[in-house]
Amino acid sequence: MVCGIPNVGKSSVINAMRRMHLRKGKATRVGGVPGVTRGVISNIQVSNQPRIYLVDTPGIMTPFIPQIEGGMKLALCGTLQDHHIGHDIIADYLLYWLNKHSQFEYVEIFGMEQPSDDIMYVLTFLAKRLGKTQYIKALDGTREKRPNYDAAASYKLKMFRDGKLGKVVLDTELCENKAESD
Repeated sequence: MVCGIPNVGKSSVINAMRRMHLRKGKATRVGGVPGVTRGVISNIQVSNQPRIYLVDTPGIMTPFIPQIEGGMKLALCGTLQDHHIGHDIIADYLLYWLNKHSQFEYVEIFGMEQPSDDIMYVLTFLAKRLGKTQYIKALDGTREKRPNYDAAASYKLKMFRDGKLGKVVLDTELCENKAESD
């Protein structure tokens, strides 16, 4: 049985083992968002010698995340579905984290002049640079063209998740604690 939190690659590992040992294609669907595996998929053969079968399971998540910072890290990694938290909120946490840890690669990558801790400035800058706009209907019935903040936030998250904003270890405290105990 292959178990773990959502969106960590359980189905991908099963498919890779199947490809490697049986030279067969995918047995389970995979995706870049949590929730692709909806139910238990049993008896997936991954090897002939010895004969091995695996059970793929949906991601298992605690119903309550006691620390907001831990929850934001999970959201940033794509373990939680973005729309439950909000692209802009996750992008804001990413900006906070990168600045706090002096990882300013995003400035050059996005073509900015300097780091910023203002998420609205960064999202506006990105939306304009990417040509992402949307029309908003005002109360008086007129339509206004504005930057698409959600599209800019989604782009920023995709860049992070694709590893294009540099190498990042979100749980630096764990690394520091490990180094201290050694």
